Amino acid sequence: MKILCVCGLGQGTSLILRMNVETVLRELRISADVENTDVSSASGMSPDYIITSNELAQTLAGTSAKVIIVNNYFDLTEIKAALQSQLN
Repeated sequence: MKILCVCGLGQGTSLILRMNVETVLRELRISADVENTDVSSASGMSPDYIITSNELAQTLAGTSAKVIIVNNYFDLTEIKAALQSQLN
């Protein structure tokens, strides 16, 4: 399973989101290849899931990946709930 963590520039915020997603996946004992990138690059990639904010999700509407929305990239509880609802 491939997961992309996406922010506007693909640097700081998406990297933090990636680290928090990896932490949650370890807790859930789910194995995945997690990367971070910017919204423009994500449009040309083919992950299984994209995790991003509600605002950026609008620009990824044409992608074949399932888009998971997380409002607070620092909130492990929110990330865990979002992943559990989409990955189960």
